[in-house]
Amino acid sequence: MFYDNRIWIGNAGDKRVSILPQMANRHGLIAGATGTGKTITLKVLAESFSDMGVPVFLVDVKGDLAGMCRPGTDSEDMQERIRRFGLDEAGFSYRDYPTAFWDIYCSSGIPLRTTVSEMGPLLLAKLMDLNDTQADILTCLFKMADDENLLLVDIKDLKAMLQYASDNAAEISKNYGNITKASVAAIIRGVVALEAAGGDQFFTEPGFNIADFFKTGIDGRGTINILDGRRLASDMKLYSAFLLYLLSELFETLPEVGDLDRPRMVFFFDEAHLLFDDISKALKQKIEQVVKLIRSKGVGIYFCTQNPRDIPDEVLAQLGNKIQHALHAYTPSEERAVKTAADSFRPNPEFDTKTAIMELGVGEALVSVLDEEGVPTVVERCRILPPRSLMGTVSDGEREKVFLSDNLYMTYKDPKETDSAYEFLERLKSQRELAVKEAKEAEAAAKAEEQEAARAEREAAKAAEKAAKDAEREAAARKKKAKSAAGSVASSAAGTIGREIGKDIGGKVGGSFGKTLGGNVMAQLGRSVMGTLFK
Repeated sequence: MFYDNRIWIGNAGDKRVSILPQMANRHGLIAGATGTGKTITLKVLAESFSDMGVPVFLVDVKGDLAGMCRPGTDSEDMQERIRRFGLDEAGFSYRDYPTAFWDIYCSSGIPLRTTVSEMGPLLLAKLMDLNDTQADILTCLFKMADDENLLLVDIKDLKAMLQYASDNAAEISKNYGNITKASVAAIIRGVVALEAAGGDQFFTEPGFNIADFFKTGIDGRGTINILDGRRLASDMKLYSAFLLYLLSELFETLPEVGDLDRPRMVFFFDEAHLLFDDISKALKQKIEQVVKLIRSKGVGIYFCTQNPRDIPDEVLAQLGNKIQHALHAYTPSEERAVKTAADSFRPNPEFDTKTAIMELGVGEALVSVLDEEGVPTVVERCRILPPRSLMGTVSDGEREKVFLSDNLYMTYKDPKETDSAYEFLERLKSQRELAVKEAKEAEAAAKAEEQEAARAEREAAKAAEKAAKDAEREAAARKKKAKSAAGSVASSAAGTIGREIGKDIGGKVGGSFGKTLGGNVMAQLGRSVMGTLFK
């Protein structure tokens, strides 16, 4: 409850224990075993920040924080608590709070989306449980996408990029190191599993604008942004990756503002141990850096977990406001955990901290906050105030009525298709297929032309050969004809000459008869001889 310009947490006897607004962004811890009252404490703090005008973001893992959109209900138990704390004098009343419901799966709240590029290769590698080699390859592909100005918006883009890398591994390896098809195939399997787990709904546009978490209601109270974590909590990898992404987004987006009189915003991370389970050294260092430096950006972070041991010492040292509910010690390991939790508090001489942790009842907690100088106060054993809103959940219909009436719902309602890596690579693939097709067609046309030229050459050769043979035959025929004609002339001339010779000889020998006979014989002989010569 925000009262007397302080965040009133509870009472230690008659003493009020409160967080100073200017110290609220020094971060905090709410710890305790299941069923000890952590959720009620979280609600009391969230309501107080809202009353102070500070927006809040929290994850509702069990669904019992949704009641903040409805006023609480009266009961004998509540009346007894109101009297015990003197809340009636402080103006306590039941009230609802300005609430915005968000949902990664786009069904129980305003769709909460981001892009693959915004999530980045480190968180995606954690999300898909990739080994170091596969994570390095994924980082190289993100670098290649940046170099080529390719937007990685949704799962389609990431799958298209991986398939392109597999198809062109040898060429890409020249500039980005060895990329094996086996490693790319393993990453693709991880992407398919992520898609089946709802990643196709989470990774798309429009990506959420973190500035939308910083809204206030019309009465000046900060909006309580509630992320539905009921389904999300069943996928611990997506849950932890989202929380890590949100931390990084806060750190990279918000400007430096220094120390303010109150936080700009407060984040509650329930089941905080998930942030630190099985993460790489690089991610752990990133979280530590964000927690250390984000205070100067006006943001307070409160981790909620069962045991302080779930938080690394480097982060735990940054949590100045601590609320420790009961812990149990049934084993030596749990005994050590209780001692560790007790040792993190500044001792109070009025009781033994370790013993008190194991004796706390439901709704009780050990509390230490930062004073005006930023020094932790001695630990106090407190009873935590009741919330002003409804304890418990609301029906799905009531939840739907709230988020459907939110102006932001229309902004994020429908996913948007963007011309990104998938579309570019599809066009590139089509262009390459077209180029290959055209090359094949050109090759086929050239081959056909070559074959046609060869055929024409063969036919021309045959025609030339035939013409040559025809010319040769015609020449032979002409030669023969000429020879035959010459023979006839020569034969006729020889016959005439032979006849004259024969007449002359025959006349001399045998008179007129001899002349005729000799002429005929010699004419025949002349024709025979010439005919043989011109044959």
